[in-house]
Amino acid sequence: MTVIENRPPATTPSGPRKPTREARTLAARKRLFGNGRRPGFLTYGLLFAFFLASAYPLRWSLIIGSRSNEALGQTWPPLLPGGNFWTNVGEAFDTIPFWLALGNSVLISGVITLSVVTFSTLAGYSFAKLRFKGRNGLMVAVIATMAISTQLGIIPLFMLMRTLGWTGEIGAVIIPTLVTAFGVFFMRQYLVDVIPDELIESARMDGASMISTFWHVALPAARPAMAILGLFTFMTAWTDFLWPLLVLDAGNPTLQTALSQLQSARYVDYSIVLAGAVLATLPLLVLFAIAGKQLISGIMQGAVKC
Repeated sequence: MTVIENRPPATTPSGPRKPTREARTLAARKRLFGNGRRPGFLTYGLLFAFFLASAYPLRWSLIIGSRSNEALGQTWPPLLPGGNFWTNVGEAFDTIPFWLALGNSVLISGVITLSVVTFSTLAGYSFAKLRFKGRNGLMVAVIATMAISTQLGIIPLFMLMRTLGWTGEIGAVIIPTLVTAFGVFFMRQYLVDVIPDELIESARMDGASMISTFWHVALPAARPAMAILGLFTFMTAWTDFLWPLLVLDAGNPTLQTALSQLQSARYVDYSIVLAGAVLATLPLLVLFAIAGKQLISGIMQGAVKC
């Protein structure tokens, strides 16, 4: 028996049927807010606004750093860079030991990043998946250290470095930050959910040792979080100013402390200072450009595996 459904006609005698008001409203909301798979115009607009707000300081530094100091006193600030950028860069090179400071910053940031990522991953895996006495208490102690301000420990830390005779040495900047409480907590929170306990038990039943289980099971799953932690650790170490300023001398500075020497005189030429600031920012931009795509792909791979 054939059942004939009474469906409304798709067209009317006067032409195609017009969408209802509710359908038009729903379509407008999807275009504005997105449909769950693709973002809408509002999301793109907010991202573009955040991008402009974030890029404005760098643009202003580039404009002033490529002109003379008189550009700051103009009624209408210039919109385009000038032609004095390399002249100002040369003045900065003659004023501060730029290449020495750049090498120190690269060495300090690289060693700190490698150490923090390595130790934080090992400690985070231990707190997340290993069972030992005092695990919860130690984790609470690690989290409690995050509540202590960094400035409160500067004086005793400086006294310790002076007692050891490390003041003025790069090791005084590297050693206190070989591992961070935030890195341990971050990796622990990531690994506690991304690695099933059954996978670790299966590896142990197959005869894998603890180190082998970490290397073949935990480490591949932890790579997205390690990439994020490494990127932010490098950026934090690169831009650190207070502790290197206190523990290092003027003859062995980092890049950030060397730039402060450009404005130590009575008359500050901000065009030279900002030209040096642009050069100090370029390595971070190059790092984000190189690691950005790999970072996003690693995050997506981790999300798919989860």
